[in-house]
Amino acid sequence: MKILLTGKNGQVGFELAKKLGALGEVIATDREELDLTNPDAIRAFIDQIKPDIIINPAAYTAVDKAESEPDLAYQINTVAPGVLAQEAKELDIPLVHFSTDYVFDGLKKEAYVETDKTNPKSVYGQTKCDGEEKVRTYEKHIILRTSWAFGSHGNNFLKKMLRLIQEKDSLNIVSDQKGTPTSASMLADVTFKIVDTIFKNKNFSDYGTYHSTNEGITNWYEYATLIANEAVQLGLKVRCGSNHIHPIASSQYPTAAARPLNSRLNTDKLKKTFMLELPHWESEVKKVLRELI
Repeated sequence: MKILLTGKNGQVGFELAKKLGALGEVIATDREELDLTNPDAIRAFIDQIKPDIIINPAAYTAVDKAESEPDLAYQINTVAPGVLAQEAKELDIPLVHFSTDYVFDGLKKEAYVETDKTNPKSVYGQTKCDGEEKVRTYEKHIILRTSWAFGSHGNNFLKKMLRLIQEKDSLNIVSDQKGTPTSASMLADVTFKIVDTIFKNKNFSDYGTYHSTNEGITNWYEYATLIANEAVQLGLKVRCGSNHIHPIASSQYPTAAARPLNSRLNTDKLKKTFMLELPHWESEVKKVLRELI
């Protein structure tokens, strides 16, 4: 099996590149090898390598910067997935595409299910939402929506907190946004299971949209205090312990792009369809901290 993977230097792409090798030849690309802002280059690359499946975790993820760079975000998050879907259709191969909780407005009280109405409140969210629609024009697609991704590779909240608790005397962290931190390695495991299932079952028909996060719910403040406490237990010398991390409201920390107050995603469909058990976010955070400290 020949697997085309985009975004190999991103958090999820990095873990996928390591994991998917057990299934076949992984052609892992970054922006130098595959420029997602250039539709013609995408088509030429795919026509040349003729993969058996395309996996697309690559995205423009600078949420606040997207407000001032909407065209670039649109090219990478909307146009490129559409081109990948067209190419997948021509080759009659599956396409796995990653999306985000930001396609929702965050106003629902319960966890979002796959069929809930999208209503993005930011340029990033809108471009990802539009990208989903482009992917859905091709039947053989899997869209994996996730939230609050973290890992030992790339930039994320966990690594930022590790740096800040060593530099700052105190921190103010937003406490009214709920969601689930999701490890990149878990997303790679889930993707592995999905790809393996598709290719082992010639009659596979469970294409569509799935929510994929770790188990459990938290907020950014609770997440930060867990990181601080765990880092201290692992022997990291910190200036800012958890008792000097203070909860604040989103209104006290204005950002260029609006964040959903509720990012919780219901994963029942994914677990049932692919017979998966998903680990709790806390155990995954502790695992990554042990790798980093």
